[in-house]
Order: sequence, then C-alpha cells, then structure tokens
Amino acid sequence: MNLLGRPGAPAANPFAEIPNRGKRGITIDLASESGRALLLELAATSDVFLTSYLPAVRQKLGIDVEDLRAANPNIIYVRGHGWGAKGPMQNTGGFDLAAGWASGSMAFKMTRPGQEPMFQPAAFFDLQGANTIVGAIGTALFQRERTGVATEVDVSLLSVAMWALSPDIMAGPTVGSMPAPDRRAAPNPIVNSYPTADDRWLYLVCLQSDRFWLELCEVIGRPDLAADERFTDMTLRAQNAAACVAELEKTFRSETLADWRKRLENFSGVWAPVLSPAELHDHVQVAANGYLPEMTTNEGATYRLPASPMQFGGEPGAPTAPAPELGQHTEEILLELGKDWEKIAQLRASGALG
Repeated sequence: MNLLGRPGAPAANPFAEIPNRGKRGITIDLASESGRALLLELAATSDVFLTSYLPAVRQKLGIDVEDLRAANPNIIYVRGHGWGAKGPMQNTGGFDLAAGWASGSMAFKMTRPGQEPMFQPAAFFDLQGANTIVGAIGTALFQRERTGVATEVDVSLLSVAMWALSPDIMAGPTVGSMPAPDRRAAPNPIVNSYPTADDRWLYLVCLQSDRFWLELCEVIGRPDLAADERFTDMTLRAQNAAACVAELEKTFRSETLADWRKRLENFSGVWAPVLSPAELHDHVQVAANGYLPEMTTNEGATYRLPASPMQFGGEPGAPTAPAPELGQHTEEILLELGKDWEKIAQLRASGALG
C-alpha cells in the first residue's frame, strides 16, 4: 500500500500502524454464508464486537446486534457512527471532516471572520472517537462484570466533536455563535499568543492575571508596564486590552524564541512555544514519558509513533507488535478456535476467508 497514493512514497503505510499496531488480523468474507457463520463462531468466544458499518449494511450482512447476541448473549456490541444511531441520517456515511470538523462546529470555531475555513488535521476526530470508544468499552465491560448485563455502545463523530466544543455549544442559544477570538484584543492579554523575532510563536496561559502580571513584566524586561496606570490590574488590562497586547507583542517580537526560552525558563506562570510535529520528537517530556516509542513494521521500516495516551502502572504503552498485514493471522486465529488445517483449507476453498 502506497502512503496516501503519493508518488515516491514508501510502499508501507505508516498511518496504518497508528490504530492497528499490536493487533492481529483475520480476513473473512461476510458475503458468504460460511464466512458469516465463522464470524458468529468467533463472536461466541469474544467479549466485544465493534463495527462502523451503516445500519443497512449490518442488516444485509446479518451482523446486527440480534445476530451477534444469538451467538453470544453476553457480548458487548459497539457501533461507531458518523451522525448517530438514530434519526434520518443514520444511514448516511460520515467521515470526520464532515460529521466532526464541519458539522460539529470545529471548522467554524477555528476560522476567523472573513477567512476561508481551515482544513482539519489528519484523522483528528477519528482518533478522538477511538479514544471515546475505548473508554466506553471499558465502562461496558465493568457494568457487565458488576450487573451481568451486556449493553450496546454507540459513539458518533458528531457527538465527539460536540463534546469537544461543549462550552461554545452550551452558550450558543444565549450568547450566539462565537468565532475564533481576535488575539489583538484578548481580554486577558497574558492568556494569548505572541510572535517572536524569528517568526515563531509562544503562548502565555496565565489565567490568574493579577498573580503573574508583575513577575512577567520583570522577566520580559518591561517593569514599566507594571507601573503603567492602564495595566495595573486585570480590570484595567481588559479595558485597555488592545494597547496591552500591542506592548507585549512589541516586546516579544524583539527577541528570538530561543532567547525567550531562556528568559521564561523560571517564570512561575504557564507558557509554551508553538511546536511543529517534527519538534515533538525532541521534546524532553516526550522522551521522559515514552510518548514516541520506536517501532519496526512488517516491511522493515522503522518509525516513532505516538503511544496510547493512557498509561497503567506508570509505564508507557509501547506497541507490542506492528500492524498486521491483511489477514496475517487468519490461520493462527482459526487454529485457536479449534479448526484443523483440513477445515481451514475447506474454508479458504469456499471463499469464506476472503
């Protein structure tokens, strides 16, 4: 598989390693009756069944919740959706760019008035949806262990996006839509972004404005701002926000990001530089916490891929194996299911294994 179909890209697709590393792969042709029977046989020994097929497809293939529960009444049935399990769009396909980024209001929130809407980062809400599904599965398994009830789980890209923008959506009916704020008039000038002399950016995140204002003025070499009657407390800084932001911007533009790293190293308020994805590979916290473990794919390519954000026992979640090739573990899984090689050959000859 060529990476995104781009000329000159490696044959392996490293993006496939992100969601699939450490898993095993089996191919089953659900259009064949013997393939569907094999799926149900696997389901009988499983805790969870997860699908993103649309309702009409699930019904056509005979893999809806009633079908799986007939094979295993205790299975947790999990559905990933674009637009939700109910309503007129339940059978409408929904990529995260459409259901999450566009319809979930993130594109609106991230676009300044008069500008074109921003494109979303790759798989942005797909990955958030996956994390939500993982948490939901854990909760459902715990509920089953405590109550004996196997539930159904539904997670949609639309709902994940709405959850991410909960404050804006909640306020919408009363205060109206809130586009991206104007940083040049930030009501708290030290919760804001500022450019540096080398065209880099940094964020100040000092929510307790009065607590950090005097210290910041000293650290950046502008004690005159602390004495300026327009900026002596948070109320006055809000009233004179444009002027305060302009003064801070002029100061931050006077030195490079490397200079500001040194100046702000011991500042007690929170701040951070804007980093590129490439720079994260060298971040001290990334290395210390094992957030970018190295992994070698089945094709022999080596990548550093982000680890799962969930850690247990204080250990990073390093992948145990690369993503499987298509159907790589088909025979292994079927042998574990009790099939012998003769039966596996029959299943393959019948087309059940795809």
